[in-house]
Amino acid sequence: MRIADIDYAMLQKIYGAPSDEETRRYSPAKCIGCDLKVVSGDPDPKHVSTSYVERQNLTMRMHMRRFTRLTNGHSKKIDNHRHAVALHYMFYNFCRIHQTLRCTPAMEAGLSNHVWSLEEMVLLAR
Repeated sequence: MRIADIDYAMLQKIYGAPSDEETRRYSPAKCIGCDLKVVSGDPDPKHVSTSYVERQNLTMRMHMRRFTRLTNGHSKKIDNHRHAVALHYMFYNFCRIHQTLRCTPAMEAGLSNHVWSLEEMVLLAR
């Protein structure tokens, strides 16, 4: 498959800043519009959505406290941060059975034939 064969578009949300200082600090900005840009191919505009990546971001924030706002659970070294993200995605895709799939995403995609244990994941990282 060539890049030119892929239908790909980006939806960029436009946010407006809250008016008062207290709201600006603790509340997210409001979406005041969207800008759809076709990157390649001929994508169907009604299927262009930010929902998938927003769900992925929420899952990552909820599973790893270092991504939540106003926290001190950050990584002091970029390598530690990269390893934490890699461990999260490895666990999420190979070790955790998802309710809707009734198996792991790796099993659903044909990348694995079993649910990985934490021991298998740690041994792979060695």
